[in-house]
Amino acid sequence: MKKIQTFCTILMTLLSLMLVTRAYAQLNIVITEGVDNATPIAVVPFGWEGEGVLPGEIADVVTQDLRRSGRFNPMTMAQMPEFPRDINAVNYQAWVDKGINTLVVGSVAELGNDRYRIDFQLIDTLSGSQLADAAPVLKDGQLVAGQSQLIAGRSLTVTGKNFRQFGHRICDIVYEKLTGQKGAFLTRIAYVVVRDTNSVARPYQLVIADYDGENELALLSSKEPLMSPSWSPDGNKLAYVSFENGKPQIFIQDIYTMNRVMITDFKGINGAPRFSPDGKQLAMVLSKDGNPDIYIMEIATRKLTRITRHRAIDTEPAWAPNGKELIFSSERGGKPQIYRVNLSNKRIKRLTFEGDMNLGGIITPDGRELVVVNRTNGNYHIARQNLSDGAMQVLTTTFLDESPSIAPNGSMIIYSTLHEGTQVLSLVSLDGRFKARLPGVAGQIKAPSWSPFLR
Repeated sequence: MKKIQTFCTILMTLLSLMLVTRAYAQLNIVITEGVDNATPIAVVPFGWEGEGVLPGEIADVVTQDLRRSGRFNPMTMAQMPEFPRDINAVNYQAWVDKGINTLVVGSVAELGNDRYRIDFQLIDTLSGSQLADAAPVLKDGQLVAGQSQLIAGRSLTVTGKNFRQFGHRICDIVYEKLTGQKGAFLTRIAYVVVRDTNSVARPYQLVIADYDGENELALLSSKEPLMSPSWSPDGNKLAYVSFENGKPQIFIQDIYTMNRVMITDFKGINGAPRFSPDGKQLAMVLSKDGNPDIYIMEIATRKLTRITRHRAIDTEPAWAPNGKELIFSSERGGKPQIYRVNLSNKRIKRLTFEGDMNLGGIITPDGRELVVVNRTNGNYHIARQNLSDGAMQVLTTTFLDESPSIAPNGSMIIYSTLHEGTQVLSLVSLDGRFKARLPGVAGQIKAPSWSPFLR
């Protein structure tokens, strides 16, 4: 019983740090490490063709997305040798001389009725400079410009309110073309904000925002704690734990209609809901039959299946991408570690051994890596472990790290940490080279959850 109380204390400590008072208008990503080793690129301010006011500077969105990815280091506008609007106006050698081999150019044309046509092109300046040195090609007496320097291009009509979203879409295209990996800039994050309980009537808020902290929306405000948000695989719903009725209950809420449904109301613990990859099931922690154990619920029928049965605490379930396995935290080996259970035969295998303990495990989308909160010598840091050979790498150097969540392309991890007495969100790349911090709104920010790819 003492071990169980200790484990619960540890989990509650990680979930509930001291309230803070520093205020920010919104989340704002501050890069702290890793840009110096990134690939140079330039995003030229888009040309404007219209009489009204441009709804937003789309090139700024693309620039900041690329910088935050950790893979690219965009050139500042002051360093740019020219400001072309399309591929036909590019002086390739001028960019190559500046060390820029890849260039994004574009234009915005006002169409009326709050509609705009956005054109952009991703250009290989090195190929362009080589073509410029080649003999000209004539067709029907006209000079034909080579197109091998054009990597990608799009033209789309959007409304003013969708400017930022299309900026993220452009960056998704650029990122995928240059890295071979799908971009995750058109995604959202969910998190819990705890305001000052002495000055706010409903201090607990469940919030969603674009991945970069813009377009914040509070889905729910409560007098009592809210915990453990988890996205459905279609990105339309969140499952979470609410204490608003004086006890833990699991809800599923539609983020568009705001309709929500109570999923569990069992005696004792109702916690840590996680959608299955197909969205039809929900893994969770229940203590209705004694100790906390892992269960799976068929959402349509509410049928429950008990997955673990042990005198120790089993908690924090997470699905393997194939939907055939769960990982979870358990102190059945003496101290909390990560275990894997095969859902067809219920066989359980311990996965982590390094450090004092490992908590909060999640598996990367490709199924190759395990991301955990690793405690070594009293320090809680985000770490990754290769599932094939068991090699572990500590990724962060921040303080009291917890609640990791992985971008749907597997490139970045968002997590909660303590910075100068304030609980904030931070980012770290899967290789540990790029790091950023998201100073937040008034209150502590915790339990981040990264959405799937959004359509």
